[in-house]
Amino acid sequence: KAVARQCRNGGFANSAVRCCTADSFDVGALPNEPLLVLCIATAGKGEFCGNGRNFYEKLAARADELKGALANTKYAVFGLGDSHYWGKGTEESRVNFAKPARELDALMESLGASRLIPTGFGDDQDVDQYHTGFGEWKTQLYSKLGVDSTTAAAGDDDGPVKSDEVIKIETNQLRGTLKAALDDITTGQVPFHDTKVIKFHGSYQQDDRDLREERAKLGIEHAFSYMIRVRLPAGYCTAEQWLAMDETCGKYANGTLKITTRQTWQLHGVVKRDVKNTMRAINRACMDTLAACGDVCRNVMCTTNPTVCSRKVMDEIVAYTYAIHDHCLPRTGAYHEIFLMHGDEMAEKTQIMGSTPLEEEALYGKTYLPRKYKIAVAIPPCNDVDVFAHCAGFIAIIKNNRLEGFNVTVGGGLGFTHNNQKTHPRLADVIGFCEPKDAKYVAEAIMVTQRDFGDRTNRKHARVKYTTEDYGPTWYREQVEKVLGKKLGEPKPYKFESRGDLYGWHQTDDGLWHCGCLVPIGRVKDHWRQGLGKIAEELKGGGGFRMTCNQQVLIADVPTSKKAAIQSLLDQYKIAHSNETTHSGMRRNMVACVALPTCPLAFAEAERYLPTLVGKLEGILENCGLKERDIVIRMTGCPNSCGRPSMAEIGFIGKAPGTYNMYLGGDFVGQRLNTLFAESVTEDQIIERLTPLFKKYSTGREKDEAFGDFLVRTGVVKPMVAGRHWWTIPEV
Repeated sequence: KAVARQCRNGGFANSAVRCCTADSFDVGALPNEPLLVLCIATAGKGEFCGNGRNFYEKLAARADELKGALANTKYAVFGLGDSHYWGKGTEESRVNFAKPARELDALMESLGASRLIPTGFGDDQDVDQYHTGFGEWKTQLYSKLGVDSTTAAAGDDDGPVKSDEVIKIETNQLRGTLKAALDDITTGQVPFHDTKVIKFHGSYQQDDRDLREERAKLGIEHAFSYMIRVRLPAGYCTAEQWLAMDETCGKYANGTLKITTRQTWQLHGVVKRDVKNTMRAINRACMDTLAACGDVCRNVMCTTNPTVCSRKVMDEIVAYTYAIHDHCLPRTGAYHEIFLMHGDEMAEKTQIMGSTPLEEEALYGKTYLPRKYKIAVAIPPCNDVDVFAHCAGFIAIIKNNRLEGFNVTVGGGLGFTHNNQKTHPRLADVIGFCEPKDAKYVAEAIMVTQRDFGDRTNRKHARVKYTTEDYGPTWYREQVEKVLGKKLGEPKPYKFESRGDLYGWHQTDDGLWHCGCLVPIGRVKDHWRQGLGKIAEELKGGGGFRMTCNQQVLIADVPTSKKAAIQSLLDQYKIAHSNETTHSGMRRNMVACVALPTCPLAFAEAERYLPTLVGKLEGILENCGLKERDIVIRMTGCPNSCGRPSMAEIGFIGKAPGTYNMYLGGDFVGQRLNTLFAESVTEDQIIERLTPLFKKYSTGREKDEAFGDFLVRTGVVKPMVAGRHWWTIPEV
């Protein structure tokens, strides 16, 4: 895309410059092409990437036909690879590095085409990954094409892509052209700058990657759709709101609800013409999606386990969770204008925000935050929210059935980039203690410190965790106290004992019942959707639901008079909620992100694959006498780590289709990162490597020793003492 844009900017006619996937190119038309520029990535063990494999195979199959016919065709190839993918300095890594690009270069030459410039290579092991090699290669290419000095945009071209910081400034407090773009029925997508804006309103533009190749061959655009995420502080909804979301997902989305690791719902597969209607349906149920995504304070999470404290204290902590969340919301009226202002009934209303000469965002300013800001509230001894994985955290300190306040954490975050050693996961530091009434102001102070000191030049270095790492937790505490106008107290003692969800029936001191249910990977579909919908009907006017941070659901506030009816529905619709029906301790503790086919960042499967892998591991665990043993296993399709795999006892992070990096040794309560154990493993290799470890654990563990702790104690992996060592602590 960068090459195509530069050529158009340099005077080439728009119609003369085409940019497409290799597989969508007609090999038979190659003799008519004066110049072909090919950028080829490497997948798996020196294999062609998914959208280039067919191109190469067809080209090779027609080699005899095309030989000699490409005398007037010039070509240039740039290959991307990882020189350490199969181990540093190994023969496999040398042979397979950018192998598809080298093979394609040789094939084009053998067919009689002329190499315009030497083939270039981008290595993931370089400090800035492929950019070093690409920069050198494109300089030669642009010079040969005579477009090296151009900066002006050609007619009808979008011009240079603007940075997120520029887009935030230019979109008039998150308005952009989104309102009009969503009404444009000629395309399923919105302009690039509006894809950035819509995130702040709780939605991402996506497409079905399973259909890309087919649609490219047909010459039509991707199957675009929108993921819409609801704002649901503490994960609570009423029975009526559940029913409204059930109706909405059936009417406008793909017929499923996705419970996320941020304790809320996502809708998938909403086409552009239905985005506004979906937002309005959510609004009618007294919910919205404002700030569920984007460079703002995201959905604030809170422990769901109702047995960790009295009902009075739980309600108090949930109320503070709401207060933190509401205090840190953006104040722009853009959401209301774009999605809710419609129809005759709205015409009589007076628009306040946005109609005044100046609209102020007191906390965010015009540029909002450098990156997203995540907050979690944990209630010991349960750390189901993974409080140390977030930008900011509040650990409730309860004594004699009274909430004394919160320990404050800062600087957590798990996302990183494969082979970019400037990025790494990090667990938060405890920097102090605050009184309950100050919690929302402390959250604000942490946020505005990041607003003012966070890195806005590099989004990969723009999270709170890097600011904390660069300046230190002591400095961050000083900045928070300066904004707060008072000193934080010293942290108080606490202890976490678990981070899993509650399953089965439990009664709280107010006489109400709660039932934790297993919804595999949080996907509410089929009999889970039917059964939970029936339960919501039964609970109308009283009970509700709480989403958990482990992608499960808690049926909440069930009076004794309705408990038998709810149990009957659980049985009828086969909704797992007990040790017997949840199959295994590993299945109760599995978490995965959505990944393919809708996430544009995924390298590999996660949600669609992890249950299958767990099913195969369960047989091994049963043979080892470990079937009921709780073991935390998590998988994500990419290192952005939405499923928090870096904190799992067994973690998988996708590198390519069917290939994962395998991490072991996270602790059971979420206070230690795991360590890289094996790179680029497939299913057979995963099972082969885990089987002997399960056998050793079954016979060699100490009393109540968790799997991750066992692996560290026995030297299977070294403990990850700090995120900064993510790249330097290897497998043992």
